[in-house]
Amino acid sequence: MANKREFKKYVEAVGASACNAMMATYYNVEGADKEAIEKAMAQVLGAIGAARSHANVKFDKGMKAFPDATAYAKAKKEFFRKVFVKISDDFSKELDAALKTFNAAIPQEVKDQYKKAVAADN
Repeated sequence: MANKREFKKYVEAVGASACNAMMATYYNVEGADKEAIEKAMAQVLGAIGAARSHANVKFDKGMKAFPDATAYAKAKKEFFRKVFVKISDDFSKELDAALKTFNAAIPQEVKDQYKKAVAADN
């Protein structure tokens, strides 16, 4: 990600898209496990909140802790790179878990209909 703002927008967009699909299924698919879908949406919203909260981290060392400005800039850049990779990985894992819960809530006959529709388009 380019910066914290871009990362937060990315997390919001991905999470909103997932929740939008889950809500559409919740209201429009007969026989879907509504409790499981609610749990999946809660997982997605929790992942969004955690990722946005963790993105507010600050570099805890000042310039005086380093021999020169170049070393400081290098250390700061590496710190943020590691932090955002970890936050992104955690967000992805939580989102994957929510999607597995969501997919388990959809009846098999609906899944088969989706597969037929996709196969017909190709």
